[in-house]
Amino acid sequence: MTGPDAPGEGRASADGRALSDRPALADGPALADGYAAADIRAAEAPLLAAGAQLMRVAAAGLARVCRREVPSGAVLVLVGAGNNGGDALLAAAELARDGREVRVIRTASRVHEAGAARAVAAGIPITPSDELDDAGLAALGRESALVVDGILGIGTTASPALRGEARRVVAALLPVVRDAGGPVVVACDIPSGVGCDDGRVPDPTVLPADVTVTFGAGKPGLLRGPGR
Repeated sequence: MTGPDAPGEGRASADGRALSDRPALADGPALADGYAAADIRAAEAPLLAAGAQLMRVAAAGLARVCRREVPSGAVLVLVGAGNNGGDALLAAAELARDGREVRVIRTASRVHEAGAARAVAAGIPITPSDELDDAGLAALGRESALVVDGILGIGTTASPALRGEARRVVAALLPVVRDAGGPVVVACDIPSGVGCDDGRVPDPTVLPADVTVTFGAGKPGLLRGPGR
C-alpha cells in the first residue's frame, strides 16, 4: 500500500491513485474481495478515453512505495509492452529524478511509448533483454537494491505464464532475488506470472514480490491461491 497523500493530487487511495481519478465499478459481488480484471478494465476505459491521468497517478504511487521500501541504491526495472510497463517506466523516471541510478530492461519488442519517452528524458538507459545473456542479467540484479516488476498486468487475457524473453529474464534473476541480501522486489499491480482473477501460477518462473502496489481495485489473484 502507499501513503495517504499523493503529491499534487489531493487525497489518495491506498492503491496510490487519487480518489477523484478512480472509476466506479459496476454493482455486483466482488471476486474473493477483489474485482475481475475485465471489470477493472471496463471501468477505467472511459476515464482513459477522456484523458484522465490514471497512469501518471499510479506511477506516482508506485514510485512513492519504492522510495519507502528502498530509500537508496540502484534500481532495475523490468518492463513489458503494455500499460503495466508504462506505469513502471513513469515510476522509473521519478526515481531517476531523485538521483537514483536506474536501468530498464525491456522484455518485449516494443514498450509503452509515452512512458519510454519520459524515462529516456530522465536519462535512463532502456536495454532490450536479448542484448544481455543470463550472466549479464544476474549481474545487473546483484548490483541493484530494488527490482521493479512491470512485465505483465491485468491486460493479460491468456495464460499468465511468462514466455520467451520475459521468462528468460525472470529465470536469470530468480537466484539473485532469492539470495539473502538480494534486491527487494516490488511488483506493479500484480506479480508477472500470477493469474489476476484466480491467483494461479501455471509456471513457477515468477519473481517473488516483497511488496505489490496494486491500482484501481483489489485483484482476486492477490487474495487467493499461490498469489497471496
